Amino acid sequence: MRRALLMMGALLLWTPGCGEDAPGAPAAPPRAGGATTIDDRTSLAFAQPAPNLSPEGQALHRVGDGAFAAVFVPAPAPVNPGLGPVYNNTSCNGCHLRNGRGMPVMGPGPQRTQLLVRVSLPDGTPEHPNGAVPVPGFGFQVQDQANYGVRPEAAVTVEWVETQGRYADGTPYSLRTPRVSISPKDGASLPERMLTSLRLPPPVFGLGLLEAVDVSTLRALADPDDRNGDGISGRMNEVWDVAARALAPGRFGWKANSPHLTQQSAEAYVNDMGVTNPLFPEADGTHELSRDTLEAAVFYSQSLGVPARTALDDAEVKRGEALFQTLGCEQCHRESLETGAYPVAEMAHQRIHPYTDLLLHDLGPGLADGRPDGAATGAEWRTPALWGLGLTQTVLPYATYLHDGRALTLEEAILWHGGEAETAREGFRVLSAEDRAAVVEFLGSL
Repeated sequence: MRRALLMMGALLLWTPGCGEDAPGAPAAPPRAGGATTIDDRTSLAFAQPAPNLSPEGQALHRVGDGAFAAVFVPAPAPVNPGLGPVYNNTSCNGCHLRNGRGMPVMGPGPQRTQLLVRVSLPDGTPEHPNGAVPVPGFGFQVQDQANYGVRPEAAVTVEWVETQGRYADGTPYSLRTPRVSISPKDGASLPERMLTSLRLPPPVFGLGLLEAVDVSTLRALADPDDRNGDGISGRMNEVWDVAARALAPGRFGWKANSPHLTQQSAEAYVNDMGVTNPLFPEADGTHELSRDTLEAAVFYSQSLGVPARTALDDAEVKRGEALFQTLGCEQCHRESLETGAYPVAEMAHQRIHPYTDLLLHDLGPGLADGRPDGAATGAEWRTPALWGLGLTQTVLPYATYLHDGRALTLEEAILWHGGEAETAREGFRVLSAEDRAAVVEFLGSL
């Protein structure tokens, strides 16, 4: 009887959660988003709320869902006014298709512009530390759409240049590189040394969990001077926090160029849609988007669930995962992180499996855009999360990969890695066809 009571006491003291296993119990399969994980591998997998939201959280998530889907129109209008006068697209959903990535498209077609062009000048005085220098006529982003009767800033087109290569076993492959052309609508000439950077809209699920990872955790992963000599020297970006009016660690965006989701969302409203908001108001301090709507849209991105992995027991997936680790991919694409305290309690104190370290890494000249962003150099990019990667083309057929959508397949995305990832990329290139397929099979299970 005494032994039974002790065992019962031990069970009562152990509280399941955070992905931890009971002492002595078989290891539980990893849940990608901890308690926010959803078991959905359909085309709607990125659009589900976290299952652990409170009733109040579910209600706010629904309000945010409406804000995310809202299509803006020019003012004055009774519903969603404020579009433009120049812009790239008309809604959040217009770029983040089904909450996944956008397509590498530009121009006046029905999809409007989803592939954005950030611009700046290499010389000049920025408005704040680590800031970019704006380009006259454009600012920091080319807006190629405009309200009726207004002239867009420019016409922008992209063409793709193919380069041939071969795996070590002789199998050929082809990689494409974007060539962007910008023609100002006022006939002006472009500055000779104008810097450009293409940015594809990334997926928006799981962002609350990434925001909930304590900055001390990320600093512990960083090794800016490569003191351990492994060739990997991740570091944090330092970007301008508009609300705090100070430099802050960056973690969102392809170059970790936004410090938090509120600023990233506000930047998207004003830069992508031309909608002023509390962080980026009109000159007189007024704004077209209410603070409540901005906060609801931010909560929506914070509270989306993360799709569960699949085929965890598949032998080929397991072999691919082992190869992923052997190649060294996990040095940047960190399999597991812990979240800390966070205002959205459902995201706090979770063990998650995003496959990112949220740090900047030099990925070599092949991917370099030559445009600094915050403290990031033109060759540095933030490690993107890989969770949900296998659903990318389920959610959006013909979706592409990397920051500018140049990679049509996961193999191409791997082959573009250079710089700190050169060794891992070359390791993949010399694998047999069967082993390369296993790595891709593993990535498809995420």
